[in-house]
Amino acid sequence: MRLDDEQESSDIEDRRGGVSMGRVGGLGIGGVLVALVLSYFLGIDPRTLIGVAESVQGGQPQSQTQPINPANDPDAKLKSEVGKILTNISRNWGELFQEMGRTYKNPKLVLYSGSTRTACGAGQAAMGPFYCPGDQEVYLDMAFFQEMERRFKAGGDFARAYVIAHEIGHHVQNQMGITGKTDAMRDRVSKVEYNKISVRVELQADCFAGVWAYHSNKAKPFLDPNDVDEALRAANAIGDDALQRQAQGAVVPDSFTHGTSAQRVKWFKTGFETGSVKACDTFATRDL
Repeated sequence: MRLDDEQESSDIEDRRGGVSMGRVGGLGIGGVLVALVLSYFLGIDPRTLIGVAESVQGGQPQSQTQPINPANDPDAKLKSEVGKILTNISRNWGELFQEMGRTYKNPKLVLYSGSTRTACGAGQAAMGPFYCPGDQEVYLDMAFFQEMERRFKAGGDFARAYVIAHEIGHHVQNQMGITGKTDAMRDRVSKVEYNKISVRVELQADCFAGVWAYHSNKAKPFLDPNDVDEALRAANAIGDDALQRQAQGAVVPDSFTHGTSAQRVKWFKTGFETGSVKACDTFATRDL
């Protein structure tokens, strides 16, 4: 992935070095990092985890640390990459919304370590990257990328871009009014039925990630030959079926919230091959 000439986004807030927690719910930092990846890939609703995090936070000591000095930042290169990815994604969605006669509001991306405040409640690293519609911000503990590569062999710069683009896909859904409509159904249907809705929400975000990659690469080719394979490997590794089989040796379709490996690959490819927002209507098809 070639983004060397891209500017780093000004829509990044760096909270690393702010309020941190040495232990979360009895887990050491190593355990948190494992939970960080597993919770994201298993598709646990962030709002559920937020409720747990808030109850844990109330009984756990917090410590204040100094902001990270950019000159001594061990993740400076990764932060720069994230900033360039965000600039690219925001610009392309801004152009796509303009073509649709809409106005796109850039999201903020918050970098943090351990825990942080959000409009949705207390954010924890164990949630993995997540989008909060209440403040229209994406939250990312960059340690997630290390675990993603180490535990799931889903590394590479474009795999990281795919993760960010997926979360921005949720912001696109929020801007288009999709999030409000699906959230309103939460208390009207059973858990099993809402899981099915959640799968369609997540697959659409995968498709939107593909739409971004299509238009960005068309405007100015930036993808290397193996980049798309990185994203597809990541999508394949994080299907609900693959993760449940790995974690518990059995697959329970009624508990799926993000879709199978095949579905995630299919919908990213749909967006990437068509570049069409309309082609990402996962709510209008029976064949996911």
